[in-house]
Amino acid sequence: MIPHVFIAFSVFRNASFRLCFILQSMCDRDADWLTLRPVKPTPAQCCGSGCSPCVYDLYEAELESWEKAKESRDPRLLSKLRIENHNLPLSSETFTEFTLCLVEEETDDTSRYRFQLPAGASLGLKLGQHLVLRGTVNGLEIQRAYTPINPIDVTGYFEVLIKINDHGLMSQYIKCWRQGASVAWRGPFGGFSYKPNKYGELLMLCSGTGIAPMLPILAYVTDNEDDETFITLVVCSRTFKNVYMKSFLKEQARYWNVRTFYVLSQEQSLETLPWSYQENSKLGRIDSAFLTMVLETCRRKPYTLICGSASYTEDMTDMLKQQGQDDRSIFSL
Repeated sequence: MIPHVFIAFSVFRNASFRLCFILQSMCDRDADWLTLRPVKPTPAQCCGSGCSPCVYDLYEAELESWEKAKESRDPRLLSKLRIENHNLPLSSETFTEFTLCLVEEETDDTSRYRFQLPAGASLGLKLGQHLVLRGTVNGLEIQRAYTPINPIDVTGYFEVLIKINDHGLMSQYIKCWRQGASVAWRGPFGGFSYKPNKYGELLMLCSGTGIAPMLPILAYVTDNEDDETFITLVVCSRTFKNVYMKSFLKEQARYWNVRTFYVLSQEQSLETLPWSYQENSKLGRIDSAFLTMVLETCRRKPYTLICGSASYTEDMTDMLKQQGQDDRSIFSL
């Protein structure tokens, strides 16, 4: 049996030869070269998460290659194809298509989307790394960043948590997904450098889907019996109903080194919550008094991870600095 990767490589090689032949025959005039000039990305194609390489970096690299090829009148310099095939590795520069195999609702507007990988294969992500999703709506290409929520060593699939906004461009694209759909991703980007027992305690502050990068980190610590890092997780949400991954969080809270607080901005009364959540929940938003209590009850000096909207990250960072923490002990995911 011929390996799938070999077949994919053979297709890639043959396609490259065909492309060279076509380019040789069409690139005699300047007008022909202009048709091959790379198109500058639109703002919608940038996910805004600081990826490296960004779509603009890729455009500049492609433009430089095009200019060199045009100057030398050698179209073979343009023959590097961007193969999009799920049998080939995930790449930060090119998009790879994965098959959507499962959708499970978390709340009324948020679901978990699972994508299939070959049996025994994993994305090989590091903690805190995210992927970039590409979609097209009414001919407009858009890109957004999402962090897989599964443990980093899981095989056979990866899973992302996505909130649907009624007026969001990417949400319009995601609403069209059906099981079996092919969806294009590239990455990984970013990451949180972590080794077991590197920090005495991790303080995790997250809002909404900002909980996503916290989940693999939490699982990574509790899955390792030799890792004695304490974890304090503060989950900010509108209501208890809107808290994501409740079953997972409840399971994690059973570990001796994990404690969880819930801050509910639009919940009317703690008495409406299940009894087991009432003691460690707070109505309203995080304020200095609450953050002071959390920091004072940390069992060791905390290193803080923050993930949420830009305004949430800024507010949490300012409050932490008022409490005496500095940039060396704060990391935004």
